[in-house]
Amino acid sequence: MDMPLIFMVLMGVSVLAYVVLDGYDLGVGMLMPAATNEEQSVMVSSIGPFWDANETWLVLGVGILLIAFPAASGIVLGALYLPVVAMLVGLMLRGVAFEFRMKALGWHRDLWNWLFWAGSFLASFCQGVMLGSYITGFERSFFNYMFNVVVGASVCGGYVLLGSTWLIGKTEGDLQKKAVLWARWGLLWVALGVALVSIATPLISATVRGKWFDFPSTLALMLLPAASLAAWIWVWRGVGRFRKGHAVHDWQPFAGVVAIFSISFLGLAYSLFPYVVIDRLTIWEAAAHPSALKVTLIGALIVLPFIVGYTIVAYRVFGGKAKAGLYD
Repeated sequence: MDMPLIFMVLMGVSVLAYVVLDGYDLGVGMLMPAATNEEQSVMVSSIGPFWDANETWLVLGVGILLIAFPAASGIVLGALYLPVVAMLVGLMLRGVAFEFRMKALGWHRDLWNWLFWAGSFLASFCQGVMLGSYITGFERSFFNYMFNVVVGASVCGGYVLLGSTWLIGKTEGDLQKKAVLWARWGLLWVALGVALVSIATPLISATVRGKWFDFPSTLALMLLPAASLAAWIWVWRGVGRFRKGHAVHDWQPFAGVVAIFSISFLGLAYSLFPYVVIDRLTIWEAAAHPSALKVTLIGALIVLPFIVGYTIVAYRVFGGKAKAGLYD
């Protein structure tokens, strides 16, 4: 068994699960200022049973990095120290704001709602900055810093799109109509962000450039952007049908956005493989001793079914449309 490869897949799946699951509730948090007080109550109710547990996937992904790839974890976390700290501050801020807003009245509740937005935005933007820095191999230059900012803004837009399509599925009435408009703007922002990042990434990274433009062996890679474009069009048409009042399954837009994120993640994995730190360490060079990996794999196989099972049960128990007042 190729243990480093197994752990790389587990870490990738954990990160993708976190991005999708915590991404939508971060997106809902960033949309809070655009809603009325009653709509904010419904929005909070739509993510209340899930948002805290969604972060479990981040803990699992980082835990695998620390244990399975210790040589890489020192480089990655050392280079990303400041954005990681800022992200954690954002996650803590939104957690505190979520709890305190339930007890606050008047302008105090408005203040905590804004802080919930601020924490959601800070965490999302920092995750994008970390992704941009990771793709560029932690190089420090003005162009790289600007690239990181663009990726950070793109991740924020992607999370807003996830959040708006989540609200389409979880809400109804005027708030659902607003979510449809937010989703259309989010789709345009994501299209712009993906285009800018796709242009800049091969210019910055010679490794990625070689993986993308090694013709004709990379012709099959063209299936990924084609599939991503098809998913984008599917979501756009579904949101358009919602806007016109036609019958559309409430969860079609969200499923399409998840497909876009998944396809983009596959493209990123292809671009970086086999490196865990691009141009420095492969997954085999950074992996822990095989004996340690075997013990860790046993633990992961015990823990992972509980995480997956709890997630499935939670989403089944708290399914259906969200109602106001559940977290007031």
